[in-house]
Amino acid sequence: MTARMKLEDLGSFIREQRRGARLSLRKLSDLAGISNPYLSQIERGLRKPSAEILQSIAKALRISAETLYVRAGILEEDRDHDLVAEILKDTSMTERQKQALIDHYRSYVESNVEPFERAASVQDVIED
Repeated sequence: MTARMKLEDLGSFIREQRRGARLSLRKLSDLAGISNPYLSQIERGLRKPSAEILQSIAKALRISAETLYVRAGILEEDRDHDLVAEILKDTSMTERQKQALIDHYRSYVESNVEPFERAASVQDVIED
């Protein structure tokens, strides 16, 4: 994919998310702290935003900044076939739904790490 196509894809994606969130261009630019013309240029694929600008836009849209970084080519998409990567690829969910699902998944994984570590150490004692 050429750089121009990547910018157009990023801009279209941001526009789609803005419309899905029912935000006007002006409202999103206010929430993100960037000018209305600059956001318009980003959406039309005419400007390449910095990581900081993408983070501001993601925060205003309440979506993952990583999603925008991948679309902008700042981050490479995780090539491991892990659940988070698969969720991010799903086109049937909104970015908010994806982020909520990822947050829930990570909270479950994190809450299970310690009990599994304890279980393994108890198992080690039993086997000795």
